[in-house]
Amino acid sequence: MVLYNTLTKRKESLKIETGAPIKMYQCGPTVYNFIHIGNARPLCVFDSLRRYLMYLGHDVIFAKNFTDIDDKILDKANDLGVAWQAIAEDYIKEYYIDARGLGELPPTHEPRATGHIPGMLKIVKKLLKNNFAYTCDGSVYMRAKKVPDYGRLSGKILEDLQAGARVAINENKEDELDFVLWKAAKPGEPYWESEWGNGRPGWHIECTAMIDNIFGDTIDIHCGGQDLIFPHHENELAQYVAYCNKPLARYWIHNGFVTVDSEKMAKSVGNFFTVRQVADEFGYLPIRLMSLQAHYRSPINYSIDVMKQNLSALQRLSNCVCLLTDTRNKIADTEGAEQPCEELETLKNKFLQELDDDFNTAGALGVLFDLVKQINLRLTNTQSYDINYVVAATKIMQDFLFILGLDLSNFSNQSACEDEQVQELVRQREIARASLNFQEADRIRDNLQNMGICLEDTQDGVKIKRDPGGVLS
Repeated sequence: MVLYNTLTKRKESLKIETGAPIKMYQCGPTVYNFIHIGNARPLCVFDSLRRYLMYLGHDVIFAKNFTDIDDKILDKANDLGVAWQAIAEDYIKEYYIDARGLGELPPTHEPRATGHIPGMLKIVKKLLKNNFAYTCDGSVYMRAKKVPDYGRLSGKILEDLQAGARVAINENKEDELDFVLWKAAKPGEPYWESEWGNGRPGWHIECTAMIDNIFGDTIDIHCGGQDLIFPHHENELAQYVAYCNKPLARYWIHNGFVTVDSEKMAKSVGNFFTVRQVADEFGYLPIRLMSLQAHYRSPINYSIDVMKQNLSALQRLSNCVCLLTDTRNKIADTEGAEQPCEELETLKNKFLQELDDDFNTAGALGVLFDLVKQINLRLTNTQSYDINYVVAATKIMQDFLFILGLDLSNFSNQSACEDEQVQELVRQREIARASLNFQEADRIRDNLQNMGICLEDTQDGVKIKRDPGGVLS
């Protein structure tokens, strides 16, 4: 397997010591609001990457944090007149609802920033001792330029970073690029005691300390959204190098942005959508499918049409799984076991090749729907079944869906509703035909076809059958 490493700017073979677990860390949410659809993409992409590594037989230790102390949390608490801890706790609970809805496997570790303050103080103390940091009015700042190769992760030279640094103007800092490790407490703010004065941690030191506390050494994969490369991940890396003269991670993996109707998502332009808002209308599974439909480093676009297409695609998947299940039930008394099937093995190999090449989920989804097409063609309108094919196809379908995190059991209730909807649409079409309203009848037929349902008009009436073609074929 090869992955694009943001640090080296090239694809690299994923090399793991034999028998060793894969240590993986993802930057999690700052818990002051519901997560938005941009947050959903790294959640789904890196959960699928973890699933694939597990499928390949690796033990994956996966940590994802909660930033539960931050200016945004404090501002919201002040606006609502409640304790800041209550804001963090409430939105962690809401996050779990969305994360489980999106199909994320529970992380091995879910550290909270406030639970790792001693580890942060330990790192800051050593950075001060080694002259990588300095104190200023009760705060502690990192000397960014003192770290060798600072800017390597973002791929920018120091002059470019300095010109575009998104840091608050502070005349007391030695340099514009220096960033805060420890913030002096303002009146009325929560604080922790330190030898430099009461305060709280800066954002970047939180993840560095949590990684150090959980893993104790260089991790294998550090992942997150493209927007985190600078300054967050750049500064995480700098702190760790200065702290122990080791790389923080061997592979840095970043996903691309999510746009809304081909425009950047922003509250100011009114195109900002939370996962909960979208899920209330379409369900969680179409959001996950959207997150995987393009290569993870490419941008993806959210729109109502995309969600509707994803619903149709998921219905087609669900129909195929039902067809496999129904066929297994018909031949339940027949002896059979999973045996090699050349046409299925070809698809399986293509699926794995797509994922091995920088985790190309878009290509893998294409193979999944090729599998659906093949299964439908083999099993629809036939009374002669190859039990070995059915068993093997069922296993491969289960593996593909597991890796991509497409749990269709969460789609089953909607499928049942869909069956009732299909029957009603067929009835309406018959009424339209009887009234010689062929334009309406054709419109209903096209609507059903978009749902993966084909109608066949026969002397014995209308026959409803699965469409072996369909949305993503």
